[in-house]
Amino acid sequence: MRLAAAAAAAAALALAAGSAQPAHASRYLRLGIFDQGQTLYGGEAAFADYQALHVQELRINLVWAAVAKKRPAAATDPADPAYDWSTYDAAVRAAAADGIHVLLSIVGSPRWANGGKPQNSPPRAADDLRSFAIAAATRYSGSYEVGGAMLPAVREWTAWNEPNNPVFLVPQWRKTSSGWEIASAAEYTAICNAVYSGVHTLPYSNERVACGVTAPRGNNRPASARSSVSPLAFLRAVKKAGLKSFDAWAHNPYYSRPSETPTTKPVTANGAPPTAVVLGNLGDLTRTLTQLYGRKRLWLTEYGYQTNPPDTVFGVSYAKQSRYLTQAVAIARANPRVDLMLWFLLRDEQSLGRWQSGLLTVAGEKKPAFAAFTAAAEG
Repeated sequence: MRLAAAAAAAAALALAAGSAQPAHASRYLRLGIFDQGQTLYGGEAAFADYQALHVQELRINLVWAAVAKKRPAAATDPADPAYDWSTYDAAVRAAAADGIHVLLSIVGSPRWANGGKPQNSPPRAADDLRSFAIAAATRYSGSYEVGGAMLPAVREWTAWNEPNNPVFLVPQWRKTSSGWEIASAAEYTAICNAVYSGVHTLPYSNERVACGVTAPRGNNRPASARSSVSPLAFLRAVKKAGLKSFDAWAHNPYYSRPSETPTTKPVTANGAPPTAVVLGNLGDLTRTLTQLYGRKRLWLTEYGYQTNPPDTVFGVSYAKQSRYLTQAVAIARANPRVDLMLWFLLRDEQSLGRWQSGLLTVAGEKKPAFAAFTAAAEG
């Protein structure tokens, strides 16, 4: 890939998208896919599509509760019989065979670690999570043998997913004698510290652990039926809670309605600062991150536009999905802090209640966005 040509192309695309181009655009952006179902269970067909798309990164949720259904006796040892890594071993090997990097997101606490609660509950003891992170990083260190062959190395990791969203972490808020506090920030600080210190326990220098992986919106209404925390409020709260160490901050800057383009900025009443962070105001996140933590890297770990058909409520046309994908990659490349951007999904999900943001239909037909992704990945 010619880096000078790629930078020029990114600048031209950013101008076409109507976004401002900083003086120093990103010299390289790793473009990838997050589609758990296809990556883990889609077999050779999914990886053939990844090859055709020139995918550079695959995100996989490493579900702690699925790997460790019972408490391991030697939790830092990936060979402990309580662990079952087989599904992930196969995917990591398949990705490596195609020259694709893997990002593992450690998510989902097992019942034995969280007091018999759902997977979106934090572990009672952060050391249990840290031990699992050590075991996972050891297994995917590039120096661990399974079945007579070394498992490939995984160098990118994230801690959890959308911790400012109650779907993925509860509780979000907690009432105290002095008012409401952001409980999810305190819980998440312990989670990310555990994953970061666990992965970085190994004697290697090139693993990177991202914290955040924040949802694009939050209502900041602790007494509401479905309370959540806006991404910037969450970022400030984890700083206050004592989050100190991470290599990158991850965010999922999804649009909120089909009338929005990738350059649309959130609108608020009475000129109040926006609570959402989408691509159109990614600079708000960049500035807040810099104020709190310096020039940390940014990872865009989920993004996508659903299509109509089949989603008549939230979807855009096939043509718009393709155009918006190109614009979105240009915006990411124009931000010199962004290292990677992952599209969600490869293939539409069958249920209309889920996501239809795939580059392929449920039947496997290519949408125009398939070609747009390929062109963007080629740079």
